[in-house]
Amino acid sequence: QVQLVESGGGLVQPGGSLRLSCAASGSIFSIHAMGWYRQAPGKLRELVAAITSGGFTTYAGSVKGRFTISRDHAKNTVSLQMNSLKHEATAVYYCLLDQVVHIGGGYYDYWGQGTQVTVSS
Repeated sequence: QVQLVESGGGLVQPGGSLRLSCAASGSIFSIHAMGWYRQAPGKLRELVAAITSGGFTTYAGSVKGRFTISRDHAKNTVSLQMNSLKHEATAVYYCLLDQVVHIGGGYYDYWGQGTQVTVSS
């Protein structure tokens, strides 16, 4: 099993910044990608940002230019730096780890428990 623990969420004013971190542990063999999803009340979970093992990144159009995803391979962590936060960013943010399945190929996803981010004045 793989366990993911998120941290860094909280209350922030509009225009402020937060940095989310996710630490992975357990049976980690080969990480294909890690990323961050978010889910606001009454809405579907959506991709915020992701980074592959090769360092390629992708962002939701609504956050590109303001959010930055990064990985620390030595610590098995992924972080999301969020700047110029807007009210629309209020949601529960979930860490995702996508691991390669060597037997039969394919991938397996693991999810963190989520951390609340609230943008309010």
